[in-house]
Parts: sequence; structure tokens; C-alpha cells
Amino acid sequence: MTEIILHEPLDMHLHLRDGEMLRTVAPLSAHSFSGGLIMPNLVPPVTDGEMVRAYRRRILEAIGDEIFEPYMTLFFKPEYDYDFLAPLAEELTAIKLYPAGITTNSEGGVSGFEIEELRLALDAMSELGIPLCIHGETGGFVMDREKEFIPIYEALADAFPDMTIVMEHITTAQSIAALDRHPNLYATITLHHLLITLDEVAGGMLQPHLFCKPIAKRPEDREALLQAALNAHPKVMFGSDSAPHPRHVKEAPGCAAGVFTAPIALPALAELFARHGKLENLQHFVSNNAQRIYNLKPPKKKVQLTDTPMQVPEKYGEVVPMFAGETIGWSIDAVSVE
Repeated sequence: MTEIILHEPLDMHLHLRDGEMLRTVAPLSAHSFSGGLIMPNLVPPVTDGEMVRAYRRRILEAIGDEIFEPYMTLFFKPEYDYDFLAPLAEELTAIKLYPAGITTNSEGGVSGFEIEELRLALDAMSELGIPLCIHGETGGFVMDREKEFIPIYEALADAFPDMTIVMEHITTAQSIAALDRHPNLYATITLHHLLITLDEVAGGMLQPHLFCKPIAKRPEDREALLQAALNAHPKVMFGSDSAPHPRHVKEAPGCAAGVFTAPIALPALAELFARHGKLENLQHFVSNNAQRIYNLKPPKKKVQLTDTPMQVPEKYGEVVPMFAGETIGWSIDAVSVE
């Protein structure tokens, strides 16, 4: 296959930031995706209905005439109860839980994972049908943080069997295995975790624009992720975790975590799936599974990709993308809205 048409592609884990950065990056996702699950870890984080609505308005203003649905999320707080969440349920696609201090702008996250301390909010979410998305890492040794979090995922899945729980940007073979043990566990997988291991980040000269959290893992972990994505595992979906930072913040001591992939995500995925002879499964990974898991009806959009090489720009505004200055084998040929 030398071309493919994707229908209603979705990015189910997307950082758009705010202000000037929002105006730079939002149109890049809105051009080629029908919608995206928007992360709430702004400064300050998005924690109430007024903030959700205001942020959505800023996103729609930033994307201009592009057809794109921002699926909004709330930053998890244990004190949320039914009365607080019920009026917001129709405006939210999910609520995002961050362990405190584990990643960018997560200082106000959860410090403990005792079920009873979280029950007030999680019972309300279960009753209202609001999915829970989790950045699943402990504070342990960096290569083991996701693996150590799996028992927490499983305890939450058992305690709240009616809740859809999404393990965000998984990076390990153990997380893939956990999907098959619990009917209400699902997962997003990024482009970069399908392509790189820790070797690409730090095996030679440090590559700051590939540094992310969760950190890229071992070849066997990448292989497990690849097999799930390529073979249309029904419980995994694409979430770019595209995380823009200005170049001076990435190429600096204390390098900010995040890989910016939004503009090249679909061409790079098409190239990857084509190389493995699985291009026919890309539609499931980038759209069909997410629509079913989240019960979404995204705006109609067709994205035609071909095996025409694409030169990746050195930067978009002040943000350096993955593959900056390199040539990837596929490109977007046309985007049409019905």
C-alpha cells in the first residue's frame, strides 16, 4: 500500500498549553485530527467548570477555521463529589489524575493512592460515567516507575469495575499484559514510544528533544507496544502526548520533559505501519478504538496520506519537533471535511 485515507483521526492525549504556545501548536493538531483529548495541567490547572469552558474557548479561537473538537478534561482532585461533577458531566470527556510532582505542572496532583481517600471522587465519576485517565508512575527508580504503578491501576480497576480507566502513554510490556487482566483498563500509546528506547535518548550524545516522561524503556518494551498497536489491540489507542516546550527550555540544564510530535504524527505512524505491513490497522489505532472506548462521535474529516517523503521543519515557532530537519517517508496529501 502506498496511500491510505484515515477517517476522523483522534489524538487521545494532547498538550496544547496556553497563550502564545497555544496559538502556535493548536492549529497544527487541528489541521490533521478531528479531535483531541486536551490535558488540563496548565498553570494553574483546570479544576472547575468555568476554567474548562474558558480554556475550550481559547482553543477554538486559536484553531481559527479548522474543524476540530477539543475533548475537555478536569485536573483530578479527591474532594470532587457528585454535586460538583454532575453539572459538568456533559462538558467533560475525562478527568486526568496526576501523581503529585511526577511530570510537568503536576505539583497539585495526588500524593497517596489509598482507595478510601479517593472514593468520594471516583464513586461520583463511576455513577456519572466519566472516564479516569492516569499518568501512572510512582516516585521510585525512573525505569521502574510505571511497572511499580501497575498494582495501583489494578486495585482501582477492581474497586471501581464500572469505571473506564485509561493508562496514559504506557511504555512497558507489563502494562500491555495488565490490559488483558481487567475489562475496564485501556491505554494510550505515543508515537515516540513506538519508535525509541532509552538508547536513542541517552545511549550516545544526550538528545533533549527525545526526553520525556514516562522515559522511554527497553527494546522488549517497545516491541510489546508495537505489537499491540500494529495488530489493532482493541484496548489501545493513539495518544501523542505531544508536549511542546520552547527550545531554550529543552536545550538547557533541567531539560523539560516532552516530545513534540503533533505536526508529524500521522505521517510517521503511516510510515511505521506500512513498514510492518500493517497499514490496514492504522484506522483502528488512531480512531476506531478511541471512538468506541470513549463513545465519541467526532467531526467528519478525511486525511489522505501517501508514501511521498516529507522534510520536517527545524522548528515550529519556538518548538523543535521530533525528526527536526530530517526526512520521513510519508506525508499528508490532502485533508477534507465533510
